[in-house]
Amino acid sequence: MVDIRNLLMLTCIPGIGSNRVRQLISHFKNSKDVFYASPKELIQIEGFNKKLAYKITNFKNTPEFKKAEEYSNHQLSKLNKIGGRIITYWDNEYPELLKKIFDPPPFIFVLGKLEKVDRYSIAIVGTRNPSRYGISVTEKFTTELVQMGIPIVSGLARGIDTIAHSTVLKNGGRTIAVIGSGLDVIYPPENKNLFWKIAENGAIISEYEMGAQPDAVNFPRRNRIISGISLGTLVIETGIDGGAMITAQTAFDQNREVFAIPGLITESRSNGCNTLIRDNRAKLVITVEDILNELGNKLKPILKIPTKIDSKPEPDLTLFEKKIYELLNDEPTHIDLIAEKSGLSVSDVLVNLLNLEFKGVVKQLPGKMFVRS
Repeated sequence: MVDIRNLLMLTCIPGIGSNRVRQLISHFKNSKDVFYASPKELIQIEGFNKKLAYKITNFKNTPEFKKAEEYSNHQLSKLNKIGGRIITYWDNEYPELLKKIFDPPPFIFVLGKLEKVDRYSIAIVGTRNPSRYGISVTEKFTTELVQMGIPIVSGLARGIDTIAHSTVLKNGGRTIAVIGSGLDVIYPPENKNLFWKIAENGAIISEYEMGAQPDAVNFPRRNRIISGISLGTLVIETGIDGGAMITAQTAFDQNREVFAIPGLITESRSNGCNTLIRDNRAKLVITVEDILNELGNKLKPILKIPTKIDSKPEPDLTLFEKKIYELLNDEPTHIDLIAEKSGLSVSDVLVNLLNLEFKGVVKQLPGKMFVRS
């Protein structure tokens, strides 16, 4: 039996990190027994020398042991206040795919509920500052994957992550956020409402203790969990040094599928994706079918619809509305250019654009720019 309090106390011993915690529990089976093991027993474990063995056996006789007890109780108290819990590596609820990575956390803090269907998840990651193209592609791919019943994993960061999570919830799907802080430290702060909605319709996961701040060093390790609990990772817009590139690399190292959306070679936000594709570290993706071609057999148990996505029905438009609609795409177009190309006056174009907005097929952006919805 893995006692959560003793498990947390183990992490307070200097020199005992995630890997050694897993080794100790796997050897003794009971977290409490570790504190009462003899140096001779501990030395039998690979990588444990006499110095570390005596440090563990003597720990219960030091003032730090009392502090560790207080720390453990404080952590569980804070966790209980928000309705969270700890799931250990040895629990049935622990994500099956995460167990298979090189360095799985011995326990994770969870808010919400993990389900069996989560083993069919796909991660969607990307830049914190997406273009209109990146936003549109994220919404499109996320919506289509959700319609198939596939859970979506991301990191709750600004930009692509936020759009992916929000789109899942909008379409009644299931999403998991892996964060780089304690469950009681919501970052970025503007995602507070989104955070709680995800917890209600999926799960929030962290390997960091309650109260842990979103320090920059946390996110690369967080990224290995995003890819680690997913069958594949889809990268949508990222610079060559973007955090999403780290997630792509961890997915590649974990022998998971990596997919990337190509972008303009003149757009720095696409440099990362284009490089992944060029270097054969990611599969070029144009449609959701490209993902299904790689993961179809693994996803088959949960797919809700055929692999071929039905095309969006043509909107019911007047002659002038259709003329304007056909001039638009995913790239923002100024109203003056629309008027010039359509041969209509700006006032006539504006009236028709407003009608198209009411019909939900066109979206207005700042600066009198318009795109298809």
